[in-house]
Amino acid sequence: MNHLRKVTFLSLIAGALLTVACQREHDDPGTEYAPNMYHAISYEPFRQEASFKNPYNKFGNNLWLPVPGTVARRNYQTKFGKDSTFVEDLMIYNIPKDSIGIAERTLKNPVPQTEQTLADGKELYTRYCQHCHGETGKGDGTVGKVFKGVPNYSGSGYKDMNDGHIFHVITYGKGRMWPHGSQVNPVERWKIVQYVHELQKQQ
Repeated sequence: MNHLRKVTFLSLIAGALLTVACQREHDDPGTEYAPNMYHAISYEPFRQEASFKNPYNKFGNNLWLPVPGTVARRNYQTKFGKDSTFVEDLMIYNIPKDSIGIAERTLKNPVPQTEQTLADGKELYTRYCQHCHGETGKGDGTVGKVFKGVPNYSGSGYKDMNDGHIFHVITYGKGRMWPHGSQVNPVERWKIVQYVHELQKQQ
């Protein structure tokens, strides 16, 4: 008999809870755990509410336009040549670090080689590469002599490295070489590629 009373009592409690729960509005999420994680106090850029207008933005949005004078680091176009007819998007480079084979098969140097670009490439090589790779690309730079293992560009296995391979390695690094993508922009990297090809031809 006591068991029956307990079951009846629990059934009544469950029924009462269900009745209360069903009285909520259909869009009521109930009790939220850590509500500040869902409803940020700060103005999140992609969160727009019809009832809210950002008082600090003349458009009323949370998302702001870039500051005047902002320099874009991606998707810029560069022109070469006297008539400036050669236009190529050089900034996007989304081949993953571990996919050097794709770079070798698909990338071609978009910068037309001239005396000036080759001179620029030599200057950039001297600034960023010579301390390890050496003045003539033999791997005998002052740093290369200490750390060893720096390749000889004109040696077997390296003299045939193509545009895509060299550009990819400059961007992401390889082995002991650290990435230089943040130090040398894509146009400069392609100019270095041109100069490295000249070093590959040396005996």
